[in-house]
Amino acid sequence: MVLTPKERLRAAEEAVGQLRDALGGVGVVLPSLGVDVVSAAGTYGLPLVELGRCNLDTALRLAAVLHERAHP
Repeated sequence: MVLTPKERLRAAEEAVGQLRDALGGVGVVLPSLGVDVVSAAGTYGLPLVELGRCNLDTALRLAAVLHERAHP
């Protein structure tokens, strides 16, 4: 099944929203989280999610959450 450009963008926005909610649930905020507009405009594959940049505190919090999850 081939998605239309609108469907591709909607799927990417939904994924970003779910990721934002999940990260927020463990106290992590990635301020630059969003849809990569260049890949969303294409017709090959699915759009990419841009995780963006974050400050040192956010990077350490994310690492701690991932480590805790991997090693309960």
